[in-house]
Amino acid sequence: MGGGGSTRRVTFEADENENITVVKGVRLSDSVIDRMKEPSGRQHRGSVNDEELKKRIAEELALERARRDSEAQKRRLKQEQMYVRDEFGKLLERERISSNEHLTRAILRERAATEEDSAYN
Repeated sequence: MGGGGSTRRVTFEADENENITVVKGVRLSDSVIDRMKEPSGRQHRGSVNDEELKKRIAEELALERARRDSEAQKRRLKQEQMYVRDEFGKLLERERISSNEHLTRAILRERAATEEDSAYN
């Protein structure tokens, strides 16, 4: 993720308190926001150029997206596991009831056969 040539354009603004806000609802990690708050003079000294900053932001966005996807997948998996557990429990209960019914019928047949044998002896 992140290296796939995404061309999403993101615009940043600073409010009156110089807090960084994101236009169009893109969520950024704290580390990206902290880097964005750094004085712009640092960037001009050559430590981070615009392309490198764009690449870092894109990577952070991709990581954030992957994290959200992973969390969503974990939630779905947990829901599916709960569903399977519930269905398995229902199946076991039906099997238990069925086994008890078969056992009861077998006992009644055996009693009837025993009583019949006793009546003839």
